[in-house]
Amino acid sequence: MHCSEYQISRRSLLGAASGTFLGFQVRHLLALEGTSHPSQAEHVILFWNGGGMSHIDTWDPKPGRPTQGEFEAIETSAPGIRISEIFPNLAQQMHHAALIRSIAGTQGAHGRATYNLQTSYNQSANLIHPGFGSVVVHEKESLGDLPAYVSISGRAPRSSYLGQRCEAYFVGNPGERDPYLAFPEGITRERGNKRLERLAKFNGRFANNRNDDKLQATATSIDDAVRLMRSPALKAFELDKVPTSTLNRYGDTPFGRGAILAKQLVETGVRFVQVNRGGFDTHSNNFPAMRNHGSVMDPALASLIEDLADSGMLEKTLVVMLSEFGRTPRINDNAGRDHYPSVFSGFLAGGGVRGGTVIGSSDENGEKPKDRPVQVADLHATFCHALGIDGNKEVMTPLLRPMKLVDNGEPVRELFA
Repeated sequence: MHCSEYQISRRSLLGAASGTFLGFQVRHLLALEGTSHPSQAEHVILFWNGGGMSHIDTWDPKPGRPTQGEFEAIETSAPGIRISEIFPNLAQQMHHAALIRSIAGTQGAHGRATYNLQTSYNQSANLIHPGFGSVVVHEKESLGDLPAYVSISGRAPRSSYLGQRCEAYFVGNPGERDPYLAFPEGITRERGNKRLERLAKFNGRFANNRNDDKLQATATSIDDAVRLMRSPALKAFELDKVPTSTLNRYGDTPFGRGAILAKQLVETGVRFVQVNRGGFDTHSNNFPAMRNHGSVMDPALASLIEDLADSGMLEKTLVVMLSEFGRTPRINDNAGRDHYPSVFSGFLAGGGVRGGTVIGSSDENGEKPKDRPVQVADLHATFCHALGIDGNKEVMTPLLRPMKLVDNGEPVRELFA
């Protein structure tokens, strides 16, 4: 079931007789003939690197240029593609992955840039837009008892006008059991179930004849929590049976465990998993910080890509790593790099994305897009394209304002086979 239900009116159908069909101009539908793409992605794992990750020190190295910094560019398993030396393991998986090196951002402040990258919209004074994870679970049917949207090691954007069913379930520490999904110590299952039945009756009487969205959202939260608490699929959140060899391969860190948990969750039917990690705001001492980041991210991301590819799950799981902007090509007096939205990079793999692909480029110093600029909304349109979601679909806010799922982006079709 989608997060909100929408019905096609008789008027929408009759509109076809006057040049429209299901709300689309017929001429627009004809213009799209031959551009359809069969979706492959059924799940998304988004690695969100908060703080603004340096593009030059990761996906877009500039060897021999004044902006290079301390890291060398290394060859990868994809001929002609080089990435930073901080990713030696991931370099061996680049034949599965793609890079966009020409993202043209517009926001240089953390909050506004994060909002833009995670929703496709710029911040507004009178409206909160839903994050992309909420868009995915709104448009794709739920699979099983687990929450369709899970955020690990940090909060995800709110679902806003898409409703409570599209909110993310939060996991603080990967592998840690949620105390709210079990009855308190000393309360038997039988006694706990009777309490839940009484709670449901009380809430039902209270909500009777009250048309309040907050009451409906509360009922949805309780129903989802009870269903999850009683589901055998809840074991997908556990990591205590993960072999030591696997933990060591991914890295026994919160990020490594988060990557393992993300894999387990998509294998169990979760649609969208967001793994959060901060610490990329490297205004000073950028290079030791980025080397440390690489030592944590590299084994986890490389192992995840390898394992998903080996199991066949990579074909239907879109893996993305993004940050709110890049860092300045110029190295400042504190051996750091500052905020830089003008051009930065993104990493993608799976879900129909052609491995060994690079889209666009920055100029020789990594200061601006050189070719094929990609706007932030284009990223979201691309994700929708991979998932078979119509990013131009409009949903209605509580104030009866129609809003598109994506803010006028165009898919980067070259990413797909």
